[in-house]
Amino acid sequence: MEKLIEQRCKACEGGVDPLSKDKALEYSEQTPGWVLSEDGKMLSRTLSFKNYYHTMAFVNAVAFMAHHENHHPDMSVHYNKCVVDYTTHAISGLSLNDFICAAKINLLVEESRAT
Repeated sequence: MEKLIEQRCKACEGGVDPLSKDKALEYSEQTPGWVLSEDGKMLSRTLSFKNYYHTMAFVNAVAFMAHHENHHPDMSVHYNKCVVDYTTHAISGLSLNDFICAAKINLLVEESRAT
């Protein structure tokens, strides 16, 4: 299986089936820290930060990545944490795009904590 981090999102405007829960679990192996919903239709991660400034820096980095991938998460932003949720609304479930972006967010987190 090609690494998720090396892939790019492809436009999904419906007309395809969402990933099966088994396939989502398989992709989850490449996205540590993310939680698959019980019904297999959403991928979520809660991240904690030192303060509001660091939280907003993360949110802006995710927005930049999402713009370039043309795949956007739902985010709940708080003073020192951010909840990121992925689902592909056009298919009412998860697509490969959700896992590609989750892997890229994990890289952002790794890089930010290394500095």
